[in-house]
Amino acid sequence: MSKHSIVRWIKIIGVYLLVAAVAALGWLWCALPEEVYLEPEQPLALPRFGWVEPLRGHGSRNVASTRAAGSYQTTLALGGWLPVKTIRATVMQRPTVTVCGTPFGVKMFSEGALVVGFSEVHTAAGTVNPAKQAGLRLGDRVIRMGDTVTETNEQVHAALEAAAGAAVEVVYVRKGEQRQTILLPVWDTQNAQWRAGMWVRDSSAGVGTLTFVDVQAGVFAGLGHPISDSDTGGPGELKGKFISDHALGRICINGENGVYGTVSTAIAGQQTEIAFAQEVLPGAAEILTTTSGETPRSYRVYIEKVNDADPHRNMVLRVTDPALLAQTGGIVQGMSGSPILQNGRLVGAVTHVLVNDPTRGYGIFAQTMLEQAHSVPGTDAAA
Repeated sequence: MSKHSIVRWIKIIGVYLLVAAVAALGWLWCALPEEVYLEPEQPLALPRFGWVEPLRGHGSRNVASTRAAGSYQTTLALGGWLPVKTIRATVMQRPTVTVCGTPFGVKMFSEGALVVGFSEVHTAAGTVNPAKQAGLRLGDRVIRMGDTVTETNEQVHAALEAAAGAAVEVVYVRKGEQRQTILLPVWDTQNAQWRAGMWVRDSSAGVGTLTFVDVQAGVFAGLGHPISDSDTGGPGELKGKFISDHALGRICINGENGVYGTVSTAIAGQQTEIAFAQEVLPGAAEILTTTSGETPRSYRVYIEKVNDADPHRNMVLRVTDPALLAQTGGIVQGMSGSPILQNGRLVGAVTHVLVNDPTRGYGIFAQTMLEQAHSVPGTDAAA
């Protein structure tokens, strides 16, 4: 091979190596967190990125950021020398919460009557469906029919009776947008009443798992994902019943990271420190959940993967406890919100099950849930 060919191949290899290095740095930049939390005097370390540490050099604030409460800009670097990403380091006292793992019932009231189904109405002229003809769809919320405000099933029925077959204006909400249409009720010859051909619901109920309560702030966190009106069609579910009319609290936030609100009564649980997100590692862990009765039990799981980039799916975990596998086959609906503990600290909560593999599921960081809980309006934490 000629000298010219050797030089050419060296250049090509160099280009490929450069591209690979840039791609690797790009991946690392995306994988690193935007913010870390530390206790006073706690060194900044990222156990999942052992080769990344604060940028070294005189005048750096990285050392100071581990000694005093406050928020600081910190540059992370490969080996402490090659800068990769500047993040924020917040120094604070480590939070402690009451870890629950207990089931809680959720009752939701929709603003307006929620359209949940349609059925043909038998009339003297044949079968018709006035609601569909008026353009209504599943999920629409009917808030007024004629002069009647329709917040309950009974009010919808009363509005149809009042119309007595005359065209009535329907005001409804679809995807946050208020709309109007005209509906013509028909006489149901089988049931002897005026009908619209739609099934409506004014409330719904379900069961989930309470993750933790911050007694000092007076707030709770649960589920780890938003409440939706329809089931996801998972492999199984926990079933429960309301054992009291007394509300334990009020939901103020139904967000992508769970449900959060205020508590109105004392809730039992164990005082436990929260692990900061960068401290969560792949490895053995446990979940607290209640499969029967009202008392939670600890079950072994294994955290297979930890991810800072996806704010809703920070962990992939696998159930390894034979007792839980025998009872439920793994993670089922209703377990969402079950606390995940590792090394004696609360690291997160179960959120979703993998439909094709109920032994595995996703989890969200406890740190993320605590931040959301502290944003509940009207609380000292939010202030």
